[in-house]
Amino acid sequence: MKDLAGKVAVVTGAGSGFGREFARIAAGKRMNLVLADVQDDALHAVVGEVRAGGVEALGVHTDVARAEDVQELADRATAKFGAVHLLFNNAGVAGGGGYVWETSLKDWQWLLGVNLMGVVNGIRSFIPLMLREDCECHVVNTASAAGLVSAPLMSVYNVSKHAVVTLSETLFHDLRLASAKVGVSVLCPAFVPTNIRSSERNRPPELADDAPPRPSQIAARERSEKAVVSGRLSAAEVARMTFEAVRENRFYVITHPKMLASVELRMQDVLAGRNPSDPYTFKPAVKPR
Repeated sequence: MKDLAGKVAVVTGAGSGFGREFARIAAGKRMNLVLADVQDDALHAVVGEVRAGGVEALGVHTDVARAEDVQELADRATAKFGAVHLLFNNAGVAGGGGYVWETSLKDWQWLLGVNLMGVVNGIRSFIPLMLREDCECHVVNTASAAGLVSAPLMSVYNVSKHAVVTLSETLFHDLRLASAKVGVSVLCPAFVPTNIRSSERNRPPELADDAPPRPSQIAARERSEKAVVSGRLSAAEVARMTFEAVRENRFYVITHPKMLASVELRMQDVLAGRNPSDPYTFKPAVKPR
């Protein structure tokens, strides 16, 4: 997609981080916006910001883990603008760290509900709309470097993001098989300073984990927070890279190319039939102690 002016973009997780920057760039390109988030104050702030720039924007409170919420988002988008051309399945949360066997069932339910089923729900509600338009459209699914390698103490997050990568790849193949005019990109950033480190602020009460954290969970949280805060690439820079990929119809959006050495090592392990190598081989400074 090269001509974005006047087209309609939908962004989930629009209240902060990548989502807010996607909204800002789309507004700068004079797109009409439908912005979704589960945190109302953050959502209203972004909607107000882009409207102040003269852009038409609709804000919709949306819990992407709920299929009915995402369907309502799609319905309101089409009622307001008649079509959707660019979809960012971007909402995501972090947590559930520590040893796999110590991770709570509620952690699995929360992260998979948002990170994976949020993307599934977006695809199910919006792809049919794009196919109906029969014009150039594009879907961006936010995954992570954690969808390409398997770092220790990150089981739930790794699983959710690996699932988004393979879901996106399958969507790409299915759309080609259907001769659709819909492009797909999967965004795989490494650590970037965003509010994802404070995801617990929006955790549903019914999925709250009341048990005190285990030592492995404390270690995972401390390492993750330190890595996120120390990230040198900004959310705005990642958003610009993503829009470049949309313009070029490029599938993989790898924002930190140095991590590809770890991806290659993992693939070599698979091809050689050997045990998994240390994913921190090329970046030992972030290895858990």
